[in-house]
Amino acid sequence: MTIRRLPENLVNQIAAGEVVERPFSAVKELVENSLDAGASRIQVRVRSGGQALISVQDDGEGMTKDEMLLAIERHATSKLPSGDLWNISSFGFRGEALPSIASVSRMTLTSKKKGSDDAWQITINAGVVSETKPASLTLGTMAEVRDLFFSTPARLKFLKSHNTETDYIREIILKMAIAYHKVSFSFQEDDKKPLVFEACLDEKSRIASVMGEDFIKNSVEVFFQRDNFKITGFAGLPTLNAANSRHQHFYVNGRAIKDRNIVSCLTAAYGNLMPPRRYPEAVIFIEMPLKDVDVNVHPAKTEVRFRDTNLVRGAIISAVRKALETGGKHTSGTIASAALSHFQTAPVYKPYSAPKQNSFSSQSILCDSGSVQWHMPKPQPELGPISTSVKIQKPMEEEYIEENHSKQLGVAIAQVHNAFIIASTDSGILIIDQHAAHERIVYENMKKNFQDKNIKRQLLLIPEIIEMESAAVQRVLGISSVLEEQGLAIERFGESALLIREVPEILKNADYKAIFKDIADEILDMDDTAALSSMLEKIWTTIACHGSVRAGRQLTIEEMNALLRQMESTPNSAQCNHGRPSFIELKKEDLERLFER
Repeated sequence: MTIRRLPENLVNQIAAGEVVERPFSAVKELVENSLDAGASRIQVRVRSGGQALISVQDDGEGMTKDEMLLAIERHATSKLPSGDLWNISSFGFRGEALPSIASVSRMTLTSKKKGSDDAWQITINAGVVSETKPASLTLGTMAEVRDLFFSTPARLKFLKSHNTETDYIREIILKMAIAYHKVSFSFQEDDKKPLVFEACLDEKSRIASVMGEDFIKNSVEVFFQRDNFKITGFAGLPTLNAANSRHQHFYVNGRAIKDRNIVSCLTAAYGNLMPPRRYPEAVIFIEMPLKDVDVNVHPAKTEVRFRDTNLVRGAIISAVRKALETGGKHTSGTIASAALSHFQTAPVYKPYSAPKQNSFSSQSILCDSGSVQWHMPKPQPELGPISTSVKIQKPMEEEYIEENHSKQLGVAIAQVHNAFIIASTDSGILIIDQHAAHERIVYENMKKNFQDKNIKRQLLLIPEIIEMESAAVQRVLGISSVLEEQGLAIERFGESALLIREVPEILKNADYKAIFKDIADEILDMDDTAALSSMLEKIWTTIACHGSVRAGRQLTIEEMNALLRQMESTPNSAQCNHGRPSFIELKKEDLERLFER
C-alpha cells in the first residue's frame, strides 16, 4: 500500500475529532479564545443544543484582517511567544481549535482590532475559506458556528438530545464563570431568558451567584500555601453532598480540569465524613509555577500532569481536612430546611396539664406516650466516657443555664424515644442523635490514643470463642498484627473460629461476634496493597460503632450534657463515622416560621 499525504480538509477533520468532541467542546475553545484576548464581557448563544448555532461574542483585543487569515490555519497561534511548551500561561496554545471547528461546520468569524477603525469578516464552509470582506462590529470578536458536524454526519449519530447537549454547554460556562469573576458572562439557549453573571469584585461573590448562597453558607474556606504553590477555595460541609460529582470544580492556574487524581484527593480528604455513594461539593483553585505543570497532555486540555504529584495530593488532603476540622461542628442548613418541610400542624386530641412548678424539676416528666423525658440541666463530667458513676455536686439551676446555654451546643433539656437529645441554645434548639454523636467521639479518641500509643486494653479472664465462616476467619487473621495494635488480641481456634484474649477497654461488654463479622465484611473489598491508614479507619469505625451509646438507652441529664461538652471538643463531631449528621439545628426564626409568626 502506497504511503501518501492526506488532504488538508481531512487532516482538519481528524483534528476536529480530537479537539471538538461535541458542541460544548467548541464552546469551550471559543470562550477560552475570548478570555485569552482579554475580554471583560462574553456572550454565548446556542440553538438546538449547539448543533444549529453556536455564537460567542466578546469585547476583547480583536484581530486584524491578516491575523484572521492566520487564525484559521493549523498550528498558528499568538499564545506561545517564547516557544516554550513548559511556560504556557494561556488557554489555546495548540492553534487547532478554529481550523478544526471550521472544517466540520459553517463558521463565520468577524473581528475588529482594538484601536482600528475597520472590522473584517471571513466565512469558512467545511474548511473552504471565502474571501475576507469588511463588516460591522463595535469591538472584539464574534464567532458564529452553524450546522456543526454537517460535513461529518457520522459524528451526529453520537450526539445526545438537544437538552442534554445544552446542559453540557451550560456546565462549561458555569465552570469558566467561577474561575473568572472579573468577566461578565451571558448564556442564552434558543429563545429563553439569558443566564447572566455580572462581573464581581471577588471569587466568593461569583461562586455564590453560580452555585448558590446555600453553598457559601454551608461550606468552609480552604487555604494552603508553600512557597509559590497555593490552594484556595471552598469545601462544602459533609452534610452538604450530592448524588454525583458535578458540583466539584477544580482549577489549575485558572484552567478548569478533570483529573481523577485530584478527585480522589478530595474523596480521601473527606474520608468517613461522607455518606456512602455521596459526593462532596467543592471549588478548589490550585496556583503553581507554570513549569511545574504540563497542560499539553490532552487534546481538549481537560487533563494536566504535575511534576510533583505527591506535593499536590498531600496539600489538597491537608488543606481540605484542616478546613473541615475547623468547621466540623456545623451541619448544613439544608438539613434543617428538609426537616422543617416534614413538620405539619395537627389537632390536639387530648389536653395535657404540666405539673405546676417554676422551672424544670430534677425528676423526669413523662408525656402520655411515655417517650419523652424532660430534665433539669445539671453539670457534666469533665473527663471520661458518658457514665452515671461520676459524682457531681449540683449547682444552682440559673447559674448552670447561664454558664452553658451560650455554648455552641447549649444545654440538654430532653431525651426523645431514648434515641434523640433535645438541647436549647441561644439561637434555637438542637436535635442530637446520641448514637451518631458518641460514635464520632469514640472514633476520634481511638485515633488519638493510637497516635499517642495509649490504647487501654481489657484482658478477658475467660477467652471468648467466636465461630465464623472459614473465609472470614482467614481475612481477620490476615490483619491480626493491625488488630493487635488496636487492643484486639486474637488467635485461630480451629478452621472456623477465633479465640479472643484481649479487647480495647471500650468493648469489654460488646458483642464480639458482631464486631468481628463487621471487621471481616469491611476488609472484604480491600486488597493486600490497601494503605494501613485506610485499614485502620475501617477498624476504628467498626469498634466505635459497637462501643458507643446505642439508640434505645435512657440517658441521665448528666450523661446528655457530658455528651454535648465532649462533642464541642471533638473534631468533625457534626458527622458520625458513616457520614450521617449527628445533629440538626433549628434556628429561632425556623421555629417562628413553623407557627407562622
